[in-house]
Amino acid sequence: MDQKVKNAIYNAVENEPFAKAMQISLVELELGYAVVEMDYVPEKMNNIYARAHGGAVFALIDEAFETAGQTDGTIAVALNVNVTYVSSPQPGVTLRAEAKKVSQTKKTAGYDIRVSDTSGNLIATCSALAYCTGKPIPFL
Repeated sequence: MDQKVKNAIYNAVENEPFAKAMQISLVELELGYAVVEMDYVPEKMNNIYARAHGGAVFALIDEAFETAGQTDGTIAVALNVNVTYVSSPQPGVTLRAEAKKVSQTKKTAGYDIRVSDTSGNLIATCSALAYCTGKPIPFL
């Protein structure tokens, strides 16, 4: 992967308002691959049943998808995202989302994304499809 693109994506995530609000950090990045992490804070991320809100887990999934999709230096946007929630994390764990590109055409790319906790327990799986615009990422 081009080091300039890699640095630009790391910098973009560090300065992204949503990633800051959710305290999501980018920890690994390679061509078609990204890993992001977030501490699960029940006081801020629970639903009405005192379990992790699906939106909090999805935020982590979407950040992994977003970063993995830009690794070629061009803009990719979500066309379809299908999430299966497997289990709820325990309070105080760090959640980790790993996105891997599994297919590519001229205009689309498919990604598998898995969310697990610090003990390796599976929290969610995701199949996502991106539209590849071919336009350079604007923050290079």
